[in-house]
This record gives sequence, structure tokens and C-alpha cells, in this order.
Amino acid sequence: MTATNLVPIPELYVSADSAVKLKLEAADLVSWDLTQRQICDIELLMNGGFNPLKGFLGKADYDGVVKEMRLADGALWPMPINLDVSEAFAAKVEVGQDIALRDQEGVILAIMSVTDKWVADKAFEAEGVFGADDIAHPAVNYLRHKAGPVYLGGPITGIQQPTHYDFRALRNTPNELRTLFRKLGWRRIVAFQTRNPLHRAHQELTFRAAREAQANLLIHPSVGMTKPGDIDHFTRVRCYEAVLDQYPASTTALSLLGLAMRMGGPREAVWHGIIRRNHGCTHMIVGRDHAGPGKNSQGKDFYDPYGAQKLFGDNEAEIGVEMVDFKQMVYVQEKAQYEPRDEVEEGQTILDISGTELRRRLQEGLEIPDWFSFPQVVEELRKSKPARAKQGFTVFFTGLSGSGKSTVANALMVKLMEMGGRPVTLLDGDVVRKHLSSELGFSKEHRDINIRRIGYVASEITKNGGIAICAPIAPYTATRAAVREMVEAYGAFLEVHVATSIEECERRDRKGLYKLAREGKIKEFTGISDPYEEPTNPEIRLETEGNEIDYSAQQVILKLENMGLIKA
Repeated sequence: MTATNLVPIPELYVSADSAVKLKLEAADLVSWDLTQRQICDIELLMNGGFNPLKGFLGKADYDGVVKEMRLADGALWPMPINLDVSEAFAAKVEVGQDIALRDQEGVILAIMSVTDKWVADKAFEAEGVFGADDIAHPAVNYLRHKAGPVYLGGPITGIQQPTHYDFRALRNTPNELRTLFRKLGWRRIVAFQTRNPLHRAHQELTFRAAREAQANLLIHPSVGMTKPGDIDHFTRVRCYEAVLDQYPASTTALSLLGLAMRMGGPREAVWHGIIRRNHGCTHMIVGRDHAGPGKNSQGKDFYDPYGAQKLFGDNEAEIGVEMVDFKQMVYVQEKAQYEPRDEVEEGQTILDISGTELRRRLQEGLEIPDWFSFPQVVEELRKSKPARAKQGFTVFFTGLSGSGKSTVANALMVKLMEMGGRPVTLLDGDVVRKHLSSELGFSKEHRDINIRRIGYVASEITKNGGIAICAPIAPYTATRAAVREMVEAYGAFLEVHVATSIEECERRDRKGLYKLAREGKIKEFTGISDPYEEPTNPEIRLETEGNEIDYSAQQVILKLENMGLIKA
């Protein structure tokens, strides 16, 4: 008899013939282009990874999930899965209507029958699901700054799965994994959820977990969206492949899960358990501070370190997956092996390298010992995270018109080019407007678009190992924060506030702009008729009054040296 975890589970796809027919009919439907996170969600809805959900949550299901982790029918489900859209798009959609859901290239993935439409109460969601309306939490930041204001709910009809061109052999649907386990004769399978590369401690931990549960091991990393700043999934997967041969043959499998993580701590652990049940697993390793997002705005941990294990344990029977406690594994020098921390005898020397220390060693090109990680993993990490002095970065000048931003930025560019080693690009506000943003005016909306374009170009330069120097006015805090986030996905971001007083800027005013603004001939002029929001915590604040340009540029150079971005 086949174990219940290995029988096929329902999917939301129609047959191939019906898909062809629906694609033609969908040409007349209103279309929504899915965001990256929505593409991750819809794939797991369609392939059964989010079973029992039949589509994006309606209002009653959503309210139940946010308040008490239950769908309207009472089933356990801890994470809201909604189609968030813009107000403009929502205005085109009525309840009862079908809409086409497309990927970012316009390929149709599914049709949704809209049953609910409402304006999201984001404070209610942030407090209920993540425990705090605090934008230091990546999911709350996403909810507040990226997610659309209107939610649509309703069942979906799957037409085709999103296309992935990477690691295709490792991407399995729940039913493909169940088939694989049946074929291999596996009955008990313990899943290891991870968003980090595997080092020797993880290998020891997973070995022990599989042995304790008398189960085979599925290494099941999330490769959809993880926490901003995490190592990219291409590097991580190469690291997983590099260590797979350290496991006994035929006891372990590697499969990739296209999940957009929310970093929701205890609720996320329960969610991960349900998803693993759908993929045919019987056990799951739940870690200390499982899927924790780190510190809140007050510098305290968002969640109790054992909160995830407790909530999972309380709901284990309903999840349908047994929890295997994650033991913190440490290296004992005298024994030259890993042991659970609580089993180390008194007086023995524990060696450990924290995540922060590992990043520091990678940044500075320092040795990473063999007892900590596998040489082939370190090699992959060094390829994608070269020493800091070889990485790309962005220097972002902000200040009033006439403050001296462009002049200091030019001097800095020349000094960095003199040093050599990396290409340097200056993205000056006026030059960018001429070449990239010639169609834009000076309204708040257009200025925001212009700054975001500068940020996007700077992030691409940073990603490819170059130096971007930006010198726009950039008067708004929220827009500067968005640019920082874009750049910090790939390298360091240095904000430089050129803190010249408005009186001095008017005195220097070569173009006569302040005079025209005072006379009302230029509308929405920063510092006169439009606000300039001063950075509260820039990496450097430059006082240019009474100081030479060369001195100001040198201050930036010294800071870059201090941050390890340029070598002394």
C-alpha cells in the first residue's frame, strides 16, 4: 500500500487542450502583470504547494488567517496569500469578472475569477501576521512600500507554470517529488528548509536529524524571494550541489522550492510545514529562530528564538508533519568534530564562526577554516562575494541646488579614476535629466521617477563591480531609502549629505534659479516652494562653506577607505 504522503495531490491546472482554448479566450480579458512575489505564490497555488488553497484568499478567509491562522472553513493556514493590485487596476475590475494573470513578459499563467475586492488594512495585517507594524521587518516593509493598496480574492484556473531557465532539473512540483519518493522507495522523509549556503555544521545537523527520524533527507532550499541582502540563489544552489556528495549516496535528495519567504518567524514555520507536507515530507527540521528577520526598530529580536518550535509543536497534528528539533551544532576542538552544544563536556573548547564573522572574512579576503566549511563552498562564495575592496559600490550625494554636490562628485570621480581598478561612472542630476529623463518635468512624482532611474542605473553599475557616483538633489527621504535598498542588494551604499545652508546656495546661485523661484517664476523649487527633507543619518555630512572642494572629496575617500571599499 502506498503511504498517504506519496499519493498525488490536487493541482489547479487544466488539461493541455483546455489551456490552448483558454489562452485564446483570455485575449479579451483585462490583464494583470504579476509581481515577482505573486509569480512565486501563483506557482505554488497551481502546483498544489499551497493546498488546500484554490486561489488568492477572499476577504473572509483573509480575515480568519490574519486573526487566528484559520481559513473561513476552519482549516489551519497561517499566511495571507492575496493578489495586491494598484488602485488604477482595481478600478477596472468588478466582482464576478474574470481577469488574466500574466508574467512580466506578458505570458498568461492563469485566469482568476474575482469574488472579492477590498482596500487592505495594512496595519491590521502587519500586527496580526508579523506581530508588529514595524518596517524593520522585511515583509512589513514590502507590505507598506511595495504591495498594492487593493486586494483581489478568488479561485484561479492554472494554464501553465512560470518558466524557469535555471536549475530546471532541480525544480520539482509536489507531485513530481511524491513520484520520486515512490520510485526510490522512500517512506519517511525529513525536509531541511534553508535560505543560506550549507556549511559543515548544517551537514552534521541534517545527518543527525535524518538519523533521529530514521528518514531520508530532502534538502529543500527556498529560491523564490528571501530576505534582502541574502546571498543570491544561483550561488547558493552551486554551494548545495558542491556539498551533495558529502552525504551518503541514495539517502539524500536536493530540490528547489520557488517560495517567496515572508520571514514571518513562528507563523512562517507552520506555513513551511504545510508546504512540506504537500511535497510529500513526513518530518521537518525547525530551527532556533526559524525564518526570523533579525532585529526590530528597537534593536530587539522580532520573535522568541523558540517561538517557532512551540507554535509548530502545538499544531503538529494538524500540519501533518512531525517536527525534528534543530540542535545548535558546534565544533569541539579537542575532539575535532561537531557536537550539539548542550552535549559538550565542561572545559572543552568550542570553535564557532558567526554569520557576521563569516561575512567579514569574505569581505576582507581572510581565511575560512576547513573545520567551518567545505573548500568548494568557500570557493563559490568568494566568486560571488569578492573582498570588499573589489566589489562595486555607490556614493550618493544629496543636497540643495547650488550646494556643491556636482563639484565634489566630479573631484571624487577624478580621485577614484586616478587610483584605478574599477570603472567609475558619474550620474549627475542635470546630465541624467538630459539623457535618461528628458520627458520628465519637476513635479514631485516626476522628480521621484528621475531619482529612481538614477538608483536603478547605480544598482546595475554596483552589481557589475563598478563605482557609481550620483549627484541629484533627491529631496525626499522615502525615495533615497528606495534607492539605498536597490543598491544594497548588490553592494555598499554611501549617502553623502552636502549640508550647505540655503543662504549660501542662494549666494552662489550662478544660474539665477533661486531668484526666479523667489519671484514665483519657477514652481515647486526645492528649498523655496518645496521641502528638502534632510538626511537624519547619512554616512557623511559635508560642510562645504569655508572648505575647499579637494578637502571635501578627501573626506569621502577617507570614509570609503574606513569602510574597506578602497585599499589604503
